[in-house]
Parts: sequence; C-alpha cells; structure tokens
Amino acid sequence: MTYTEASTGTSTEISSAEITSIAELEAVVGRPTPAVAEKVRPSLDPIDRVWLAHSPLCLVGTSDAEGRGDVSPKGDPAGRLAHVIDDHTLAIPERPGNKRVDGYRNVLANPNVGLLFIVPGRSDTLRVNGRARVLRDAPYFDEMLVKGHRPILALEVAIEEVFYHCAKSFMRSKLWQPETWDHEAIPSTARISKALVRKDTPLEELERYYSASSYAEQLYRA
Repeated sequence: MTYTEASTGTSTEISSAEITSIAELEAVVGRPTPAVAEKVRPSLDPIDRVWLAHSPLCLVGTSDAEGRGDVSPKGDPAGRLAHVIDDHTLAIPERPGNKRVDGYRNVLANPNVGLLFIVPGRSDTLRVNGRARVLRDAPYFDEMLVKGHRPILALEVAIEEVFYHCAKSFMRSKLWQPETWDHEAIPSTARISKALVRKDTPLEELERYYSASSYAEQLYRA
C-alpha cells in the first residue's frame, strides 16, 4: 500500500497485515466467554417484546445474491415499528420513501436479514437475525396504522436468532450525550443534495423541500 504525504508530496510504502482466517482473527480478539457465546436464542422472550414495543428505530441489514450489503434505517413511533406476530415472527412496516427499496430488492434475491433495534437513551441494543419476505398486504396491516395510514409493504421476518448487544460502541461514541454533538459542522441536507444530487435545483427550493415542516407533511403520504 502506498500513501502520499500532503506536506512533502513524497510517497511512502506501508504494509498491511490482513487477517484471512478464523484462527488469525481469534488470535487477535480472543474468544467470547461461555455466557456471551451462548446468549443467542431462537425466539422472543417477553423481555424482548417490551424492548420492541419501545423501539422507534431499526437498522435493517441485507445483502444481494452476490453478497453486496446494504443497511437501511426504519423508523416509526414506538409501538408501531415492530409488530410481533408471535415468538418466532415479527414484521416491520414500510412507509412512503424515495422508492429505491434497496433492501427489499436484496431480500427478493437473498432472504437473510439482520435487524438492530434501538431505544433512545439506551446503549445496549437488541439484535434479531432471520429470513424475511416482502408482503404487500396481510391481516395485521391494520394494526400498524400511523396517523390513519396503513403501511405500503411489510418486511416479515422469521426469527432465527435473538440476543442483546453490549453497550460499549454507544458508550464510546457518546451517542446520547448532546454536549458532544456537532451537527452544525456538517453541510445541511439541502446543501448536500445541491452539491451531489440535484445540482440544477436552486438551493432555496431545496431548503424549502428539506425543511422540517415540509418533510413532516410527507412522512406517511406517498
């Protein structure tokens, strides 16, 4: 690998130590304790149902037939995001969006999914892995109404693994500590769109489109 120092313009060779086997990986990170290794469960516990009822955000990991990955956030009011059908099945509603539906395209080719459910203020998370299918309708759609709107689709997941993930990554990131936030250092959504996507659209028009009030009106309408 070669990199160039900006100050001098000189190139320097550096070596990379790639890990290519499980044995090499375990030699670096070690092995989990029995309690950690055995914490994976095949179905939901009543405690999991409480967590799901209070989670307004889920990160959905998918990959296509060739293994190319994608992670998509799904959000709804707590109690409307994860619909528990039974201890082995849950569903996540799909609301109107940008119509890329990368994750759903992946599921049609490869049904294996990984879900990460987040509760604001909590640094631990609930992970659910399983096999998914995409539904255009089901008897439980009426139970996922938000502001009178049914979901346009649902990702129904047959659960294979459930477990809680430790809090260290959220603690390291200080995610829930507002005093560490610096979101104003990043260009606004309108400016990012102007620079990278909608270059011919006036910035003022984009600012109106991405304003909180304008976006809020579109949350549950196609």
